[in-house]
This record gives sequence, C-alpha cells and structure tokens, in this order.
Amino acid sequence: MHIRVKVGYMELIQILKSLNDETRLRVLNLLMKSELCAGEIGYLLNSNQSNTSRHLSALKKATLITSKKKAQWTFYSINKDILDTHGFIRILLESELPQLDLYVKDIEIFQKYKVSGQSCINLKNCNSSNCK
Repeated sequence: MHIRVKVGYMELIQILKSLNDETRLRVLNLLMKSELCAGEIGYLLNSNQSNTSRHLSALKKATLITSKKKAQWTFYSINKDILDTHGFIRILLESELPQLDLYVKDIEIFQKYKVSGQSCINLKNCNSSNCK
C-alpha cells in the first residue's frame, strides 16, 4: 500500500535540484533495480565513501529515496510514493535513463556484481577481477 505524498513548491524544487546531478541519477538508476547498501552503491559507481554519502544524503533530503538499518548497514531504496506522485520521475528512471550508454553500463556492472554473490557483508573481499 502506497500513501500519496503531498509535495509543496519548495519540496518540488528540492527534488528537481537533486535530479540535476549525474551521480545522483546513476544512484537512482541502480536503486530502480534493487535495494542496496551505501558500500555497494559506492563500489558500483567507483565512488569514495564521502562522495557516496553526500549524494545519498541529498537524495534522501529530497525524499527520492528511503533508508533502513539492517545490523551495521544502511540500505537504500527508491521512494515508490514519490514515483506515484510525480510521474515525470518514473518516466525519467524507467524510460529515459535506460536508453543512455552510461546508465546501461552501470546496470551491466550491477548485474555482474549480483551474480558474483557479493553483498555488503563480504564487499571488502570484492575486487575488480571477481565483481565487476
């Protein structure tokens, strides 16, 4: 069950600002496929922890993603309510981004990562030869 989110003018401005960043769009692209922990997102995008955290924070502030703690890890997922409220975001993420080479490459890397059996728990053992 999804609760319809009522978004005001300033909230919409925050959403639009957060969408004006390639890395954030890449994060959303990955999260459309699966819930991921911060370490996985950073690994998949070849981004350091600080940069990844900054982008996740901006997306969360804009209510585009949600987070939940599982043990010592924080997992992120797309806020489905926002997709329902703002159809243009759904169109962007489901129809437009998948046509662009960079985003297709990110999904290919994601799929190889998932097949490798890696996860947040054993990500530290992951290197370019066995995950990407």
